[in-house]
Amino acid sequence: MSEQVSLTEQPVLRQAAENGASRQNGHAPERAWVRDLADGQQIAGVFGVRERELRQRRNGEDWLRLMVCDRSGAVEAVAWDGVAEFFEAATPGSAVHIAGRFAVHPQYGRKITIEAIRAARDGEFDPADLAEGPSVPVERLESQLRELLATIQNPQLAALLDCFFAADSPVWQRFRDAPAAKYYHQAYRHGLLDHTVSVAQAVSAAAAAFPGIDRDIAIAGALLHDIGKTMAYNDDPLAIDLTDAGRLQGEIPLGYYLVRREVERMDGFEPELAQALFHIVLSHHGTLENGSPVTPATREATLVHAIDNLGGKLGSFDRIERALPDGESWSRFDRGIDSAAYFRSRAA
Repeated sequence: MSEQVSLTEQPVLRQAAENGASRQNGHAPERAWVRDLADGQQIAGVFGVRERELRQRRNGEDWLRLMVCDRSGAVEAVAWDGVAEFFEAATPGSAVHIAGRFAVHPQYGRKITIEAIRAARDGEFDPADLAEGPSVPVERLESQLRELLATIQNPQLAALLDCFFAADSPVWQRFRDAPAAKYYHQAYRHGLLDHTVSVAQAVSAAAAAFPGIDRDIAIAGALLHDIGKTMAYNDDPLAIDLTDAGRLQGEIPLGYYLVRREVERMDGFEPELAQALFHIVLSHHGTLENGSPVTPATREATLVHAIDNLGGKLGSFDRIERALPDGESWSRFDRGIDSAAYFRSRAA
């Protein structure tokens, strides 16, 4: 199986740099962001490589498809000539300088046609310009997480959560940096922390509105529902992908294993309490076809699933809006929301 490559193993990404030109008089040249590209615009700048794929034309010749990005979004890039050379230059997770032309095709959408591509050089880009991140500072997200942890009254749940989220926990170190997804929502460094805090905050607010919900179980389940993603995704913010464990086992079984392992290490953990948490982790995707081995069958699991699903869909709207050209109100069909998206404020 292929080896997972981390951000720190990409030498070109450790070098402070600019987009398309070196620093002049201590000032960075203004870059053209993915979200601002206009139909017919010539491109000459540095992008991160998320995906790389060789495909074949009908005549049997290869062509190259890339997904490239900066912190404002991602866009497809294609090459019809020089395919073998361009393929070697565009390693997923690396930074590349692309020259070409951006166009918006009525059928195929937004694409860069690559004319030349090479590895980015020293002084050409700033790594912070290439990877997306949360809109809220990560320190604030961490503070909000710890505020939620402090509200847990059940001592067994508080102790269990401390196994995952204590400052010296190895799981916490990974959780803080991990993405929440490859594509559809919070697909960036610290995305899992961002997503989990938003879900747990909403679960906390909603728990009081519905009778019969055990708030401690619901919040603990919300905080742990995606814990398997700490093992299911790699640590490269430019080329987020599933690890071998993520592909072979899946994020939900991995999360169940992590929670169950810690529960079994604790003496005297109440079996019914453990069962309630396990069920939330196993059922939070809601349906069998979406990867949950069981469907929600408790109030707490139903609430966590509903909020998690809502957060994912609303996060998709943010991603779609960043990629939507100025003046357009409707996006193309998007799998994240199973529909096209409409943005009233973007009307020309």
